[in-house]
Amino acid sequence: MRQIMGAGRRRTARLGALSLVAGVVLTTQGTAVAVADPAPEQSWASQLETGSRACGAGEPQAYVRTVPPLRAVLSDPVNGGQPGAPAVAAEFEVWWSADGGVERRRLTTTSKPQGSVFSWQLPEEIGIPADTAISWHVRALSEGKTSPWSSEGAGAACVFVYDRTVPAAPAVSSADYPDGDDWTDGVGVHGTFHITSPSEDVESYQYTFLGGPQLTVQASGPDRAADIDYLPESSGLHMLTVQAFDRAGNGSTPTNYQFRVGSGRAPAAHWKLDDAAGSHTAAAEAGPVARAGAGAAFGAGAPSGTGMTSSVSLDGTEDGFVTPDAPVVAADGTFTVGAWVRPASVDGTRTVASQDSGQGAAFTLGLRQAGGKPVWSFAVGGTTLTGGEPGAGEWAHVLGRYDARTGKARLYVNGKAVGDERTVTPVAGDGDFQIGRARGAAGYRDHWRGEVGEAQVFDRVAVPAEIERLAARKAELLGHWALETAPGGISAESNGGQPLKLGQGASIFRLDGTCDPADPDCNPGDWPLVDEGHLNLNGVSGHAATEKPVVDTGESYTVSATVRLADQEPDHPMTVLSQGGAHGDAFKVRYEPSTSSWELVVTDADEPGAAETTVARFVEPDGGQGGGHRIAVVRDVAAGRITLFVDGYAKTAGVAEFRGGWTSGGGLQVGRGRTADGWGEYLHGAVDQVRAFSGALTNSEVAALW
Repeated sequence: MRQIMGAGRRRTARLGALSLVAGVVLTTQGTAVAVADPAPEQSWASQLETGSRACGAGEPQAYVRTVPPLRAVLSDPVNGGQPGAPAVAAEFEVWWSADGGVERRRLTTTSKPQGSVFSWQLPEEIGIPADTAISWHVRALSEGKTSPWSSEGAGAACVFVYDRTVPAAPAVSSADYPDGDDWTDGVGVHGTFHITSPSEDVESYQYTFLGGPQLTVQASGPDRAADIDYLPESSGLHMLTVQAFDRAGNGSTPTNYQFRVGSGRAPAAHWKLDDAAGSHTAAAEAGPVARAGAGAAFGAGAPSGTGMTSSVSLDGTEDGFVTPDAPVVAADGTFTVGAWVRPASVDGTRTVASQDSGQGAAFTLGLRQAGGKPVWSFAVGGTTLTGGEPGAGEWAHVLGRYDARTGKARLYVNGKAVGDERTVTPVAGDGDFQIGRARGAAGYRDHWRGEVGEAQVFDRVAVPAEIERLAARKAELLGHWALETAPGGISAESNGGQPLKLGQGASIFRLDGTCDPADPDCNPGDWPLVDEGHLNLNGVSGHAATEKPVVDTGESYTVSATVRLADQEPDHPMTVLSQGGAHGDAFKVRYEPSTSSWELVVTDADEPGAAETTVARFVEPDGGQGGGHRIAVVRDVAAGRITLFVDGYAKTAGVAEFRGGWTSGGGLQVGRGRTADGWGEYLHGAVDQVRAFSGALTNSEVAALW
């Protein structure tokens, strides 16, 4: 039972270093108890809290927007930590000035072990007034002993103010992105929003841009102002919502500020580098026309799936460069620089793009050596960022970004951030922009050897969605074999490409005309997996194959099929798809009965015993029943990974890191793979709808195949 007592119910007499309750102590039941040995002089109280705030002794006081609980930990400072220490109760007292006097309220708790947290939730009925300094302290009662109040000696009373007044709504303005109907530049350009409040006790603002996280900024200055930085990543109507909060945590009504963001500015300089063979200049989509050195040859290859038609090949000598003979961006301001590149060699340090700064370079984008291997690099001032691993003869989109507002730089490879974002110190670079070389004290150096295409420079931040688009490569269909018919043992490719030639033990299954699929009594014993027919394989010699390779296994690719196993308990591994060379498969997808799993196996080289990487997904055998499983293998060179999809969805996919691989010379195989003894792992079952793509399909694109 708890008891709240008014003022004057208890008096404390001070005798030297001791604290003594005069005569008696009133318990929570009001019973008189003789006082035993006096308590030590030190307070027993620690960890005092007003609600969720610290004690609030002195200034600044604790401001609260609801009547708070008072909390303290009580323990004898001399022997409270000893085993068997007596239990302790807490006596709280609060007081405040009112009508020229002082109002006091007290509560004594039940006893608990020393070191416990004691609390008093101040009830509304005791009349805590608003906007008034409320003081409180606490002391301990234990076996007739009474400790000093926590405010005595070196202590101080805790003070809080109960504040129920809601601050006024804040005002928002921006010179960069004014409100109204005007469209303002734009995506990738920082803007500042200024917030003020007429309320004198505002301490912070909570804000959110539509679709973004809720953030907090502190108010400062005589007008209790704050500035918010914002980098738009999309065009259209944007909205900023701001709410002011006072020192008690009271929140204002929100202020909504709408503004319109235009599309990002076009590149400050852009060269497609797809000029005609023999040209001595590179036409500019933006910025100045660029001069090509004698070691630059136009008409070189281009990455598939990009829309590019050609590129410029640089021979790695001092004559292999392209330059506009002018700067294209302020190197100590915000900029983004990127290009498609295919290095012919990845040794040493090689520069894709740079801008001169005196006898050096303000920034460089390219590759260098780190940890004994080549890495992509972006250097700004004296700081170099690295990440990703270039491969000789492999196309990649490389991009460096420096944000002068934040002081941070980032390197991107194939649309993805690599390495760490770092704070850098730029240098002014008003010299000429360079493609394929970098300025050094003794002249130009670090010459690029290989192809460069679509070089672009922005005088703003390129946002992640833009960077992904710049680096996007659309997968292209190379072959689709419906496996509906095979006249003369040849199953045609849907668009006239390489056919699949059926081997012994392979046949096309089709329903005959005696059974109507719409007839409920029709039961032919089997149904085509998809559409009107499928490929049946006998598990001994049955297979189908193209004469030449279909996918370039050294690049990104996707191969898929629908497959159904004929056996409930297969007795040997069975390959459904593979493509390889003389000694092994660059990839193969097989069913492994020992683990009841579909496996994707890729190898590092066309050599006996070459290193393998395997991804497996558990699947029960079909036993010749049902619609089979949808299998897809996706190799993504840019991401350095391989993925095995079973039944077409990301949640049923297995992923592994894979940066090796090789370009196979053999044809696409359906129903068999290479073993140590030659062809083997023949599939016993049905296969349908085989597809092959150059490039890596996305998760959603794989799901849409069926």
